[in-house]
Amino acid sequence: MQPGREHLDANVVHLPSPTAWPMVLALGISLILAGMVTNIVVGLLGLLLVMMSSFGWFMQVLPREQHESIPVDVQEVKVISSRTLMERFPTSAEHRKILPIETFHIVTGIKGGIAGGVAMTVPAALFSLLRYHSVWYAANLLAAGGFISWAGASDAFLSEFHLNGLLAAIVIHGLTSLLVGLLYGAILPMYPRHPIVTAGLTIPLLFTGIMYSVLGIVSPILNTRIDWLWFVLSQVAFGLVCGYVVNRHARIRTPQFRALPFSIRAGIESDRGDRPNNPVESANEKDTQR
Repeated sequence: MQPGREHLDANVVHLPSPTAWPMVLALGISLILAGMVTNIVVGLLGLLLVMMSSFGWFMQVLPREQHESIPVDVQEVKVISSRTLMERFPTSAEHRKILPIETFHIVTGIKGGIAGGVAMTVPAALFSLLRYHSVWYAANLLAAGGFISWAGASDAFLSEFHLNGLLAAIVIHGLTSLLVGLLYGAILPMYPRHPIVTAGLTIPLLFTGIMYSVLGIVSPILNTRIDWLWFVLSQVAFGLVCGYVVNRHARIRTPQFRALPFSIRAGIESDRGDRPNNPVESANEKDTQR
């Protein structure tokens, strides 16, 4: 077969000829590096292998690359899947634009964060009074996370009033409360059932777990002196008050809702599409609506 026609044969594939010279080259380089810390003889052996493998590898690609012809058995392969096919009900083109159709205004999350932040100071102040007989201990302990000079401060020092500590605590606590309040305003519409339970228990416990795992890196002084029972109580107080304030406000329509056809927005037509009559599905749908 002529070389020009070999490439036209559909039953033959031309591949580069196999060669062991790249492995020999890698071994030679390894021996050169090993000879730098062992013996010069090992390095010379590695240099010899590098020169031999380089020459041998170049001879296989220059002046013409060597190939070998591999016969190919062309046959049709039928792909059979063992997966179970599921029937999908027809839906409208806008079914992915429906959620969320309502959410809270950004001001609602700010109000909830402020209210939750104020409520959170009550358990913190109560902890300071009962344990250290001072209302300033919790605020100074929070501020100590931002002051390197307060890392080794005593309990007596943290129980005293410090203006810079109070201002730092207000800034840290205020910014954190606002950010978490915005988070509450964004996620509460996702929990239409029992949102206060989610806001007052689930999120505070999740946040406490995250703080427990990273507090040793973020603030070692807080990690060694924090009382986790009172910390959880403070988080729960924040979650209950913030969730209650946020949930009391009216929701606003999202762009996803405004993008729906007028008939769906007016409640004239449904967006679920036509579904076959199925008694089991109809019963489940009625239970969901209840």
